[in-house]
Amino acid sequence: MGAQDKLSEKYSLEFPAGAVLFRAGDVGREMYVIQSGQVRISMSVGEVDKPLAMLGPGEFFGEMSVLTDRPRTATATVVVSSQLLVIEKDKFADLVRQHSELALRLILRLAERLEKTDHSVRILLHREPRARVILGLSDFATRRGESTPEGVLIAVGVDELAEYVGLEPAVTMNALRSLEKLELVSPAGAGAMIVKDVSRMREFLTYLEMKEKYGD
Repeated sequence: MGAQDKLSEKYSLEFPAGAVLFRAGDVGREMYVIQSGQVRISMSVGEVDKPLAMLGPGEFFGEMSVLTDRPRTATATVVVSSQLLVIEKDKFADLVRQHSELALRLILRLAERLEKTDHSVRILLHREPRARVILGLSDFATRRGESTPEGVLIAVGVDELAEYVGLEPAVTMNALRSLEKLELVSPAGAGAMIVKDVSRMREFLTYLEMKEKYGD
């Protein structure tokens, strides 16, 4: 039996769709590794529940509370029936010591998670939908953008972008139309769009941030 099989046999549990694994403010007693399925990580901004990430097989979450003894900062909800490794706090250190591959993955994922969280918080701090959309487009352009004669082509649809920036799809579409009128972005077929002028889009973002800070 391989190391992964032993981990599955000892720690694996199945959770139904809709199960809330923990809520923001809860005491963190375990971390989770997704073997199959999908989990949504979200946080409350005012009275609105804003998505931070959709996690799939191979990804893990809940480790920060286990490592720092601080309350959960977000809510984790099972999206579809999922098989998860549930690693309790008192077993965590031993597991990391015994499985060097898991420890390395943990270090790499923590670094990625911190970077993504920084981006997500920066986006959610903005009230102006167009500012959120610009920041989201900038992130996607960096991660998956492709240079073309027309600008930077991004393979992202409205629904994915809306979830990433914490807006309703209709609000996101209105923001995109506004940016399109300013000739900053343009549609490029289903599930794709082009940032026509990155420098101008950043200048417009600076204008929106100043407007948010100091008012009209």
